[in-house]
Amino acid sequence: MLKPLLTTAAALLLSTTVRAADIGAVIDVPCPFGDCKAGISLSYLGEYDIPTGFVENGVEVGGLSGIDFDPSTGRYISISDDRSEKAPARFYDLDIDVGADGLKGVTILDHVTLKDKDGQPFAFRKVDAESIRIGEDGIYWSSEGDGKALLPPFVRVANRDGSFVRELPLPDGFAPTADKSTGIRDNLAFEGLAFLSGGDLLVGMESALYQDGPMTTLTNGALARLIRYDAATGGQKAQYVYPVSPIPQAPAQAGGWNDFGMSEILALDDRHLLSIERGYAQGIGNSVVINMFDLDGATDVSAIPSLAKTDQRIVPVRKTQIMDLRALGLAPDNIEGVTFGKAKDGTDVLIFVADNNFNPTQKTQFFAFKVVRRPS
Repeated sequence: MLKPLLTTAAALLLSTTVRAADIGAVIDVPCPFGDCKAGISLSYLGEYDIPTGFVENGVEVGGLSGIDFDPSTGRYISISDDRSEKAPARFYDLDIDVGADGLKGVTILDHVTLKDKDGQPFAFRKVDAESIRIGEDGIYWSSEGDGKALLPPFVRVANRDGSFVRELPLPDGFAPTADKSTGIRDNLAFEGLAFLSGGDLLVGMESALYQDGPMTTLTNGALARLIRYDAATGGQKAQYVYPVSPIPQAPAQAGGWNDFGMSEILALDDRHLLSIERGYAQGIGNSVVINMFDLDGATDVSAIPSLAKTDQRIVPVRKTQIMDLRALGLAPDNIEGVTFGKAKDGTDVLIFVADNNFNPTQKTQFFAFKVVRRPS
């Protein structure tokens, strides 16, 4: 039986001694970038976990890498990054029982199979879905492609039944190349989607393209691109540079594995967004930080083929950290999705979901926060 965690409420303010693991604790960032109109305040509502191996309608639930709220139903959709290995590529319908008194449960209601351009389910390892958003004309979703197999990343629009509607044009320089001179790195491509309040779609890379410099290390960050589309026409309007932070923790033993990258973005208004940066250090665990970033004043780099080989002055998006989930006393898994939603009691909420990688040592994990204040 699935059991909710931490379901009692308390009125607490975050301080050096109060952690978000206390229900009702408030995380308050009054003036990011010195801009008090961009202030954000959140109150912790709890955690709910679904263990790896849980099955819905004969299909294993897992790999949840993106989530969005559907105001027409009051429910949520969440996309799986299963590469049509355990079952055809799909997204899930979820009911999340959350209100001002806490996060009580998550119910997997159904799943919808995504279709390729030919109207068929995606073949084995021909897609790597990562993010999902509900747009005016359908469901927008991204695939990282496959750098090793030279499958390009994409953003597509689907109907509610998963059928193909259209694909947004891929800008030059993003398609993978055999010699790795340009294009995406394998498994480090289109991780994030966000609709700005004006209607444009922003697509976020997990890390740098080959021509834009190295991946993150313990001492250096990476330059990831953001693509801005006119969602209605599919035309590209701009590209920006998002500075991914260095890996925050070393593995427990020398030679161990660690990484760090941007896993999702979420718009606050037409210029301010949230981003998730997350990684794993072998023998240590997961690091998950939530940032706010600002597009205002950022250089349009769409005409710059290589960020590493340009003499042009480039201003990246401004970024500031607003939360570190581990520092708040939580034990985050591989957090990859985030959305604003509205509880049945009218509470505005922020929901995070973790991709369990279909690993028995991980879990499909949800965190919920009440939205006390946000830019709008």
